[in-house]
Amino acid sequence: MGKLKGRGLPPRLGHAKPRFERRAAPKTTDDGRRSKDWLNTSRWRRLRLEILERDQFTCRQTGVLLVGVYPAPNSPVVDHIKPHRGDPKLFWDPKNLQAVSKVWHDRTKQSLEKRGLA
Repeated sequence: MGKLKGRGLPPRLGHAKPRFERRAAPKTTDDGRRSKDWLNTSRWRRLRLEILERDQFTCRQTGVLLVGVYPAPNSPVVDHIKPHRGDPKLFWDPKNLQAVSKVWHDRTKQSLEKRGLA
C-alpha cells in the first residue's frame, strides 16, 4: 500500500464536506460564565443551602415541608422569584431566591413563566 498511496483516482463526489458545522460560541456574562454553569459552582451550593435554612426547609408557596429527596414532589428547589435571564446580579441576589417544592416549581412556576406572568 505504501507505493500506491495517493496515486488513485480523485473521489467521485469531489471534496468532502465537513460533517458538522461549528456552533456559535455560547453567550457569556461579565464574569465569563454562562448562567447555566453557575448552578455547578460551590458558591451556588452554599447560597442554596443558606436559602433553604433561611426558609426553614418549607415551601414559601404551599407551606409543604421540603424533606424529600430528588425526584420526590416534596424535594427542595431554590427558585428565582424574578427570572434572572443571565443577569448575575439577579441570579446571586438572596432577596430574589425562595425555597419551593419540586412539584410547585415544575408545574405552577413553569406554567406562569411560559404565560409571561412571572
